[in-house]
Amino acid sequence: MELFLLKKIPIFASLNEKQLSHIASYCVIKKYSKDQLILVEEEAGKTLFIISKGRVKVTRTSDDGREVILSILESGDFFGEMSLLDGKTRSASVTAIEDSELLLLRRGDFIQILEDFPKIAIALLIELASRLRKSDTQIKSLSLQDALGRVASTLILLAEEIGKSKHGSMQIPKIPLQQDLANMAGTSRETISRVFRSLENDGLIRRQGRKLYIPDYEKFKMIFS
Repeated sequence: MELFLLKKIPIFASLNEKQLSHIASYCVIKKYSKDQLILVEEEAGKTLFIISKGRVKVTRTSDDGREVILSILESGDFFGEMSLLDGKTRSASVTAIEDSELLLLRRGDFIQILEDFPKIAIALLIELASRLRKSDTQIKSLSLQDALGRVASTLILLAEEIGKSKHGSMQIPKIPLQQDLANMAGTSRETISRVFRSLENDGLIRRQGRKLYIPDYEKFKMIFS
């Protein structure tokens, strides 16, 4: 199980089975229940987390005390790497949004792995650069766009992170709850409902329970990116 999961992690994807087995030997499995806090913003960071099962939300607290969701992560994603690299406190909090199982890798072991397999460090730089670009896009969306644009940009962010593409359409299998979407888009639940109705009336999205479909994803991105 650990080998299959590690192979899905971008920074470990180039390693062979023997090398992955070496890394897996350092990992500890830990389970978290829904709504359980995994790590706290500003606490000391000594662990890398790899999601085996479930989903988590990465959040920060605004100056006025509101929760701002930075990202939704699921199986195959990882977090906590920044504190491991610079030794500083956590930059965000992470909470399980459903029952989850994580692989934990201690800082000392992770640093040793980077020394043993230098190409992991290169892959890590590429992943961090990708995350920085996503953050820049999110900041631009929140600061420059109106409510419709912010909600649409949030859907694009989710599509890129957890969506499944098929024949030009995009499916987000488990759309976050409306309050979580509002926290991601910097708006209210009422605004989320209003914007969703507008997008559905224009044929730009479809909903089926917790699933959300974007029939023409490229067109959607052209309109709102």
